[in-house]
Amino acid sequence: MPRLPTDLLRTEEPVALWGQRGPRRLVTAISAAAEALGLYPGQPLADARALHPDLRLEPESPGAASAMLERLALWALRFTPLAAVEEPDALILDIAGCTGGAGEAGLRDEAVARLARLGFAAVGAVAGTPEAALALARAGVPAIVPPGGERQAIAPLPLTALPVEEAVATELRRLGLWRVGEVLAQPRIPLARRFGPALTALLDGVTGRARRPIRPVRPPPDLAVVRDLPEPIVTRAAIDAVFAGLLDALCRKLDEAGLGARHLLLRAHRADAHWTEGGVQEIAVGTGLPMRDPVHLARLFHDRLEELAPGFGFDRLALLARRTDPLAPAQQGFAGSQADSARHQLLLAQLIDRLETRLPVWRLEPQASHLPERAMRRVPPLTTIAPEPPRSWRDHPRPVRLLSRPEPVTALAALPDGAPARLTLQGRHLRIRRAEGPERLLPEWWRDDPARALRDYYRLETETGERLWVCRAGLDAPDDPARWFLHGYFA
Repeated sequence: MPRLPTDLLRTEEPVALWGQRGPRRLVTAISAAAEALGLYPGQPLADARALHPDLRLEPESPGAASAMLERLALWALRFTPLAAVEEPDALILDIAGCTGGAGEAGLRDEAVARLARLGFAAVGAVAGTPEAALALARAGVPAIVPPGGERQAIAPLPLTALPVEEAVATELRRLGLWRVGEVLAQPRIPLARRFGPALTALLDGVTGRARRPIRPVRPPPDLAVVRDLPEPIVTRAAIDAVFAGLLDALCRKLDEAGLGARHLLLRAHRADAHWTEGGVQEIAVGTGLPMRDPVHLARLFHDRLEELAPGFGFDRLALLARRTDPLAPAQQGFAGSQADSARHQLLLAQLIDRLETRLPVWRLEPQASHLPERAMRRVPPLTTIAPEPPRSWRDHPRPVRLLSRPEPVTALAALPDGAPARLTLQGRHLRIRRAEGPERLLPEWWRDDPARALRDYYRLETETGERLWVCRAGLDAPDDPARWFLHGYFA
């Protein structure tokens, strides 16, 4: 996946990542749109910024790419039971015996197409050794190498296709060896004597003279219970009865393991699954706190079970705890005790879980920003919030309803830089009875935001009693007329 670091940003605009390399700041990864502008990895950051001042620049995050590779390796287990991560940008799949009727080309194309749908550009290659397949893919050659043809397939590739240390690659190029085939043609003993055994070991791995086992990822074990039915079930009563047995069995397993479920998945397999679209149906529920109370978990599934379409009936039901957290036994206490407080927390979590099966539930957490749209973020309702919020929340009045997209309004002011005396909002003409302000908000200079601008906010009260929060933007562009927006409503 040659653009994995920039693909993680989910953007079509030109973007480049940069990192510190010694005393220099260099471009480390670029998107396809940035490459079309002539940028390249290894370019000095100052040069890239000078050539394209509007280029979006982000600091590199190797940890994010590594974490995504791990997730994608687990995702790739749908193609083969053996999938491994190859840092910094590749996956290795051992597809021996896994190609089925599609063949090697069909499996490769399916994997690349699915990655593309997930937003990751990829090149796939098939060879008899992991090193050869990696070299071809990293060189952008989507080849399928016949058995024993690895040496011939990789010979035309540049040295950059192999994970050779930069100092070794520089020395090889100084000797006139620019391609893999030219290095393979050299006597092995002088190569090992001059460049060490690592280079010859790499060449042996690429050509198949030596085998390097891959280190496949291991998915975290799911706590699961499965019920295979002798006869398909169709009615809701039968489904409820089987599901209740599965839930009781799973909760006992969770209790024995000292765990509580945070994410549960029910899989219902139809008897006609092999020839019918939607043959395997899934229902997932989540909890705010670790839970193993079968009564509460059954309530979360109760309405969702109506979504199942049994058709000719389900012959297999499986219930999996996809995510779990430790859950110690809780002591039941008297009113006012610590145990009673924990009981109230549990009841609140159960209420929120039931609400979340019907509508989104969240709370706002203060953020250290003076701009209203960045002064808070949505967090799960039971997330612990720091007891000391940013002071800006207490020092300045803010509306109870903040518009996610400020609405343009037409304003008429008595003075050029004064508060509005009249507003036109959604075709209504409003006269202002009282105005307070302005409160000037400066842009956050440390953010690379082309839309940043000075804003003056006013608290207005109309003659009909509406209390509005409006702002005037564009004060730092004297050649353009100021623009007015409605940003919120006060109680």
